[in-house]
Order: sequence, then C-alpha cells, then structure tokens
Amino acid sequence: MTHRRLAAALSAGALAAAGLLTACSTGGGQPQAATHHPAASSHVAEPEPQASATPTSTTPAAGPSAAQPTTVAAAPGMCTTEDLRLSVGGSNGTAGSFYYPLQFTNISGSTCTMYGYPGVALASQQGGSVVGAPAVRNPTFPAEVVTLAPGGVAHASLQVAIAANYPASECGPVTGHWLQVYPPGNYAALFVPFTAQTCSKPVGDGSTLGIYVVRPGATGP
Repeated sequence: MTHRRLAAALSAGALAAAGLLTACSTGGGQPQAATHHPAASSHVAEPEPQASATPTSTTPAAGPSAAQPTTVAAAPGMCTTEDLRLSVGGSNGTAGSFYYPLQFTNISGSTCTMYGYPGVALASQQGGSVVGAPAVRNPTFPAEVVTLAPGGVAHASLQVAIAANYPASECGPVTGHWLQVYPPGNYAALFVPFTAQTCSKPVGDGSTLGIYVVRPGATGP
C-alpha cells in the first residue's frame, strides 16, 4: 500500500469513529421534549359560598292584624244595699190579705242587677227588733235577673195577711211600725216606715207575711 492510500484509509476511519461517537452522545434515539414545571403558586383560592340548606321564604312576615281588638263590656254587678232606695207602693186587697209592692230604686251611678227573694220582716222601730215571724217565700213566679239602670225600679210583692182573722190565742197579735228588708244577696238591711199587725206565733204557712221574687217595674204581682 502506498503512502497516499494509507493516509486516505486512516482519514476515512477517523471520520467513521467520529460519527460513531456523535451517535452515542445523543442516546441513539429521538430527542426528548423538554418538560416545563411551573412554580407552585402561593395563592390559595377562597372556597365558593355554599347555598343555604334552608330555602329563603318569599312570603312577607305577618304584620299586626288589621282587625281591632273587641272590647267586651263587663256584666253589671249585683245591686248592693247602698245602691238602692226602698219605698212601699199602694196596697191591693184581696180576701184576707193585702199586697204591697216593695219598690227598689237604683240610686247609684251604675247599672246593677237583682235576683231572687228579699228578706222581709216587721220591726218595732228602725234598726229595732223583729216583730213576728219573717215573710215566707211565695214560689208562684220563677226568679229572674232584673237589670236596673241608674234610676231604674224593680219590685217584690209583699203579702200581709190580716192577723185579726186568726184567734188571738193562736196568733198572739203584735204591731210593727217598720219594714226591715234585705235586698237579695245582701247582709245590710233597708228600713221603711210601715205599720201593720202580725202574729207572734206561727200561723198558716208560718207567718202572716209572704214575699215574691224581685220582678221588673214598680208594680205588679
């Protein structure tokens, strides 16, 4: 081999070796794409507001009622002794008895009511002792509530049997000059001048006096 051919062969070998080294340095495959790793953000996102679990009502809150409160007037109270003035109306005679309306006038400034029987007896004087037996209740009429406005009048009929119709030994006649009258439901008495004879002993139904329930008006049975 000549010197010229030997030099050419050495040069070609060197070039082949250089190519082999270059191929090895690239890994022998396709080039890899560079991977980009962004820096982690230091900002933390705020959570989204959550919807309320309870639905919001669209109905307006109830306001004050348009209806005005109803005022109920208190029922009138019972007439007390201090509310009343007592008088005796004209008599009405029947066989063996006389009847007198005991008249109760409301002299107070307020309406009041009466119900039932007054307690009645003859007395020796105003505030004095009772003469004879108290009046016996007559059940002819049922009791009813009688309402008396100021100035109003109600009555209870008083029956006075003629004491002289009884034998004196059975009657023991005595004379009273006042009527002592307890309005129904009261423990204080009213007095009015009234002279009549009665029996000190039980006669007839137990007394010469009989009393009816309080009824409306100034007169009547």
